[in-house]
Amino acid sequence: MGAQWKQAGREANAQKKGQMVVKLVREIMVAAKLGGADPDTNARLAAAVEKAKKSSVFRDTIERAIKKGAGLTDEKIQFELVTYEGFAPHKVPVLVECLTDNRNRTAPEIRNLFKVGALGQPGSVAFFFNHVGVVEATHTDGNRDAEGDAIEAGAQEVEPLEAEETPAGTKGARFITEIKDLDHVSKALKAAGWNVTASEIRYVAKSFTEVADPARKEVIDFLTALDDHDDVHRVYAAFK
Repeated sequence: MGAQWKQAGREANAQKKGQMVVKLVREIMVAAKLGGADPDTNARLAAAVEKAKKSSVFRDTIERAIKKGAGLTDEKIQFELVTYEGFAPHKVPVLVECLTDNRNRTAPEIRNLFKVGALGQPGSVAFFFNHVGVVEATHTDGNRDAEGDAIEAGAQEVEPLEAEETPAGTKGARFITEIKDLDHVSKALKAAGWNVTASEIRYVAKSFTEVADPARKEVIDFLTALDDHDDVHRVYAAFK
């Protein structure tokens, strides 16, 4: 969801690893800034820390990011969230979220990447997506009633996680909720025994643009170039 277009098995090298760590650390800082430094009471932070650990980010790096984000050090984070809207080649709607400390640097670089697509005005693409809270979680009970837990937690929808995101013998589910209910739903699912692996606000495509096989590589190359930019935090595309 929001990343179905990514190429399977993209080769990881030192540069890619560094970019990934930077983005994970930024997410931790933003989560700590918004909800505080305690993962037990900040579901978004807990999920961001878990994701960083799974990606082998050093513990002291994680701890520094939490303290910096929560304002517990002399360093102040200056990142702002900037969203760009436009179209990939073949008229695929795209939303790009950037976390940047210099909007004047980021804006022309993103515009340049959109030269092979089309950069739109604010509001020109957003109606192709729903802006919602998303909780992804797994449960050790493979027969767990995810729909029942969704109702109890206050989620609006539930769908199965992709197989590659669900360890063997477990149940994986993606819970969709209103943004205002995201933290409550995350905590309720955790209390019900779910291991929350993601708790974040996302754009979810209402439908997907069909692209013929010969043209798919152009779309994927464009989305990959966006995703590889240091300031890009999330790329959402109405494209499978």
